[in-house]
Amino acid sequence: MKRAMVAAASVGPVAGLAARSGAGRRARQGGVTLFGLLFWAIVVGFIAYLLVRTLPTVNEYLTIQRTIDQIAKTQPATVAEVRQAFEKQKELEYSISAVSGSDLQITKENDRVVIGFAYDKLIPIYGPVYLLIKYEGRTQ
Repeated sequence: MKRAMVAAASVGPVAGLAARSGAGRRARQGGVTLFGLLFWAIVVGFIAYLLVRTLPTVNEYLTIQRTIDQIAKTQPATVAEVRQAFEKQKELEYSISAVSGSDLQITKENDRVVIGFAYDKLIPIYGPVYLLIKYEGRTQ
């Protein structure tokens, strides 16, 4: 009689639900372990640290590029005029510190003044570890 009751109990709709959900065996749980969470926190934190350290140099590069583009649009007559205009703009823009007017390469191509620059930026990461970024640009 007991066997008949056990067999009858395992046939109903509740038994089918239990079999599908894995109640009879240990279900595998998904998720992130503590070590996985720490690993990804360190990776994301390091990338954020690098961005915080490098974004000011990228901003400086873009400011220098924008400045020489503005100077080239005015088509200055002499090299000294270009250097003087750059130094004047450098006094206004606090973010330009890597390049001076004497560092500019000024040429003339097809009756247009072309201004170029190149510089290296060393960014300290930790202790003796540095990140070297080589910036260069020129007007069109």
